[in-house]
Amino acid sequence: MNCPRCKDTRLEPIDLRGIEVDRCVFCRGIWLDHHELDELEDKVMDEGYSKGTLTYFKRDSEIGCPKCGMGMTTFNYRAHDLPIDLCQQGHGYWLDPGEDEKVISILRERVTDLKRSSSAEASWLKTKTGGQSTSILSKIKNLFRR
Repeated sequence: MNCPRCKDTRLEPIDLRGIEVDRCVFCRGIWLDHHELDELEDKVMDEGYSKGTLTYFKRDSEIGCPKCGMGMTTFNYRAHDLPIDLCQQGHGYWLDPGEDEKVISILRERVTDLKRSSSAEASWLKTKTGGQSTSILSKIKNLFRR
């Protein structure tokens, strides 16, 4: 498989955080098979958290898929200013140099935000109930009392 940016440079397998991916030795871009982006994200995200929507602002890419040669789609990763290329046939993703670290950083920020939100919700519930835990049955009854 050749690099979609450099064209004639072969992609070489490397280990990226315990995931075998393909990297261009010249431009240092990385090819992730479709499931490997999810695996990279899972290195940061706990199972209980939602990652959110993956693709925003889709547009035509300037590169072709290294597997099938068809034109790829560029999208903004999880509503951030991080353009990633996606094979329209679902073969995988192209990350330019450093974008793998940006993916990790974005997800770390998401985890922090979700933990802060969860903590605020628990604090609000404790204040609302006067520090007492309320059973689900009591909560349902309270809904009908209003």
